[in-house]
Amino acid sequence: MNEVLSQDEIDQLLTAISTGEVDADEMKNNSEQRKVKIYDFKRPDKFSKDQIRTISMIHETFARLTSTSLSAQLRAMVHVHVVSVDQLTYEEFIRSIPNPTTLAVVDMEPLKGSAVLEMDPSITFAIIEKLFGGKAEGNQKMARELTEIEIAVIESVIVRILGNLRESWANVIDLRPRLGRIEVNPQFAQIVPPSDMVVLVTLETKIGDVEGMTNLCIPYITIEPVISKLSGQYWYSSVRKGATTENLSVIKERLNSVIVDLVVEVGSIDIRIKDVVSLKPGDCVKLNNVKITDNFKIKIGGKEKFDCRPGKLGSKVAVQIVDKIEDNKDGQMAEELEDGGEE
Repeated sequence: MNEVLSQDEIDQLLTAISTGEVDADEMKNNSEQRKVKIYDFKRPDKFSKDQIRTISMIHETFARLTSTSLSAQLRAMVHVHVVSVDQLTYEEFIRSIPNPTTLAVVDMEPLKGSAVLEMDPSITFAIIEKLFGGKAEGNQKMARELTEIEIAVIESVIVRILGNLRESWANVIDLRPRLGRIEVNPQFAQIVPPSDMVVLVTLETKIGDVEGMTNLCIPYITIEPVISKLSGQYWYSSVRKGATTENLSVIKERLNSVIVDLVVEVGSIDIRIKDVVSLKPGDCVKLNNVKITDNFKIKIGGKEKFDCRPGKLGSKVAVQIVDKIEDNKDGQMAEELEDGGEE
């Protein structure tokens, strides 16, 4: 028995309920009375409940990242959240999506195999309309194939979405998803045999007033090498990893490229605001209690870190560091950063 309804079947069911041909209460009573779930021994489940929960958590992160990135790219409120995570055959997935639609075949490197990212036509055209300067307020479905220009536009959006997919899978594997091709006919996206099991992540996507579904279909054979890592115990242990030598070296490497403000303070003086406003090029400001032989202070992030003396380096004004200023809180951190920056 096929438990997945096609889009046409869903539309017919909603129409029947709204016109009164089908009683919603009667359907509810029938569903409550039937507690039996059919199990097909020729098609055993490949994913445990624990693995399904882990996949759901991974893609909840993916949904949050996608909401943020699409909102910034489209300059509109975009909301994406996980509706369900199910396992079914690839044939059932293909039969449940409309034709034409937007099917992105994704290479899941370093895993062997591909996945499919399917976007509802209403979401696809809403994205294209927003990028072209429209309002994307139409609710009618546009059942037509994409033009070459529209395919090029939607490719750039999907590439950005795949970057979010890589980040959400970072605790399991260094995934490098890459867009292979875009198809509009589901029959041309046969990445695995029809009877192979897949995990289907369904995400409800809302762009302004337009709502639709985005489906991520990952075959079991593709993620089989990392299936042992899709457990709650592994997931939480990887999230709670403490500081290691490898992590510390990565942090130091990234800190070496951080740009910070460096200020040399010659001295200070209290002055009225009207005198500051009246200053002109060539005016001199006398600093009280400052001698030419005194050391200057180098401030980093607003804190005094080094003593220095003024001088010249070629034709440029420069300072020479003569001593390091340490305090109880930041002395050890400054020393560690200095050691990490030595060559």
